[in-house]
Amino acid sequence: MLKTENISIIVKEQNKYFLLGDTQKVKFRQQQLQQLKQLIVKKESEIVKALNKDLGKCQFESYLSEIRIIKKEIDNMINNLRKWVKPCYVATPIEQVPGTAFIQPQPKGVVLIISPWNYPFSLAIMPLIGAIAAGNCAIIKPSELTPHTSQVLVKIINNHFDNNYVKVIEGGKETSQQLLKEKFDHIFFTGSPDLGKIVMEAAAKQLIPVTLELGGKSPCIVDKKINIKETAKRIVWGKFLNAGQSCIAPDYLLVNQQIKLQLLEAIKKAIKEFYGENPFQSSDYGRIINKHHFKRLSTLLTSGQIIVGGQVIPEENYISPTIIDQVSSEFPIMQDEIFGPILPILDYDKIEEAIAFINQRPNPLAIYLFSNDKKQQKKVLENTLSGGVGINDTVMQYGVLTLPFGGVGKSGMGSYHGKASFDTFSHYKSVLKRSFWLETNLRFPPYQGKLKWIKRLLG
Repeated sequence: MLKTENISIIVKEQNKYFLLGDTQKVKFRQQQLQQLKQLIVKKESEIVKALNKDLGKCQFESYLSEIRIIKKEIDNMINNLRKWVKPCYVATPIEQVPGTAFIQPQPKGVVLIISPWNYPFSLAIMPLIGAIAAGNCAIIKPSELTPHTSQVLVKIINNHFDNNYVKVIEGGKETSQQLLKEKFDHIFFTGSPDLGKIVMEAAAKQLIPVTLELGGKSPCIVDKKINIKETAKRIVWGKFLNAGQSCIAPDYLLVNQQIKLQLLEAIKKAIKEFYGENPFQSSDYGRIINKHHFKRLSTLLTSGQIIVGGQVIPEENYISPTIIDQVSSEFPIMQDEIFGPILPILDYDKIEEAIAFINQRPNPLAIYLFSNDKKQQKKVLENTLSGGVGINDTVMQYGVLTLPFGGVGKSGMGSYHGKASFDTFSHYKSVLKRSFWLETNLRFPPYQGKLKWIKRLLG
C-alpha cells in the first residue's frame, strides 16, 4: 500500500498530466482503449485464476460476466467515439443571428473510481473505459477483499500505462478515506448504500459530482401467465450467479398464488439440473467472499421454512442454493439486501398487491417481471420506479450496453454503459459563437425609444 502522503502527489501529477492536453485527443483515447483491450485478452487466464481464488468463480462465469462484457464495451467506445465528441448544434434565437449555438462535450479532469468486491474486475474496468473515452485521467481504488484480482489490475494498469494518466491504488479503509479527502473532478462509486452515503458526504464537502451505483432488494414478480420451466431456470441462474453476490440478482420472489407450488417444484429441478445433487461439489458454483459475509448470511437462514438447500460449510464459506418459504415482510431477511444465495418466497393474489408491496419499500436497482400478459407488463412498468426492469428474464439487461445502467433513490444516482458512460465522465459545455456583422445596437444603452422596437421585433 502507498504511504498516505503520496496520494496527494499522485493526484497533483495526474492534474498536471491532464493539463498537457493529450488525453483530449480522440486518437489518443482510442489508442489507450485498444491497448487496454489487448492487455485484457493477453491476461485473460490470470484474470480468471484471480477471480477463482477470490470468489470461487468458474471460468465460464468469469468470462461471461467480467471479461466479455468489458471487451464489447471497449469496442463500442472505439467505434462511436468520433461521433460522440462532436459538438451538437442547437437552434439559435432570432436575436442572436448571426450566431451559432452548440453543446461541446469535454473531459472533467481527474476522476476517482472506487470499485467493489463482487465483480472486482469488470466493475473496476467498466467505468474506467468511460473515463478514458471521455478524455480523463483516473485513479482506481479496488476492493481490499479481492486481493488476487487487485494484483492483476495493478499488473494491467500500473505496469503498462503512464501512472500520471491512469493508476490503481491498493489499500484498505484508510486509503479510501485519504482518497476521499482529495479534490477530484468526479467520483464514481460502486458498493453498498451505507458506504455510498460516506462517499457522497465527502464529495459534498468539496462539491464533487458523484455517480453512485448501489443496490437494494430487487423484487421478482411471477405472474400465472408464464412458461414455468423456463421462468424457473432464468430465476435460478440470475439468483445464484456468483453465489448470489450480484447487485441486480433477484432478492425475493413475489409469486402468484395459483402457480406457486408448480414454480417451486420447477425451481428445485433447475437447481439440481444446474449444480447437481450436491452443489458444493459443482465447479460452477461459487463461494461467499469472506467469513463476515458468511456469518451475516447464515443468520438469515433462520427466517421462514427452508424448502431447498440450507447447507453450510463454514470453513469453505459455502452456503448452498437456498429457497425459503413462509416468509413474513417483518423477518430480518426482508429488511436489507441479501447479497447471497438465499431466495425468500412471498405470494400474492392480484398484481396490484405485488406493486403495492414494492412501492412501500425503497426504489430497487432492478425489478423483474415474468408475465406474457401485456396489460400486466404495462401496469408494472407504469406504477413502479426502479433503476431498470427485466421482463421474462433476470440480470441480462446489464449486458445490453446501449441501455444506461444505474439506480434511483436509495439504489443509486447516475448511470453508465455505452454512451451513458461517456456522458457521465463528460462535461457538456454550452457555447454561443457570434459574428461582428449585422449589429443593430438596439440592446445597448441609451435605451430611450428602443423598447417599442424590441417588443415589435422580438415580442
